[in-house]
Amino acid sequence: MNATPLRVRFYGDPCLRKNSVPVLSVGVTEQSLIQAMLITMRENKGVGLAAPQVGINLQIFIADIGDGPLAFINPKITRRFGNSSMEEGCLSIPGIVVMVRRPEKIVVRYIDQENRPQEKAYEDMMARVIQHEIDHLNGKMIVDYASLRARIQMHKQLKELERQFKGKGYGTPSGR
Repeated sequence: MNATPLRVRFYGDPCLRKNSVPVLSVGVTEQSLIQAMLITMRENKGVGLAAPQVGINLQIFIADIGDGPLAFINPKITRRFGNSSMEEGCLSIPGIVVMVRRPEKIVVRYIDQENRPQEKAYEDMMARVIQHEIDHLNGKMIVDYASLRARIQMHKQLKELERQFKGKGYGTPSGR
């Protein structure tokens, strides 16, 4: 099965602000989507990608910080520990980074790609990526964490991304 890359949606696309719906069962369609998302994430040099970022409002995301890819379906954070702040970027908001405060360690309950229930603890970078992607499933983006001053500073860039989205539909800023 040869999956092809999907088009990444950008700031201004209404799909990014919708709450995603749970997946009832992981089948061939969901597994194909996960493979296509993995190709898309790697092609765009990301460490995580949520289904809404490719225009599909399902509770699915993938993550790979270098230890191999993982798929998370219907994820729910059940416990949080500690806090740390770090700059985060996002494939859907190219060129913008925002300082985001998040728990350092989390426990997540989810379904894996083989339709098996999981509950695991993650910390540091992987915990951050998981929380970032879960935000996408809930229609939240890193700009929502920005201070008023930072929002004012990035306003022009965000308006340009919105203009590109409305003018060309969706895809990479270069129109690929």
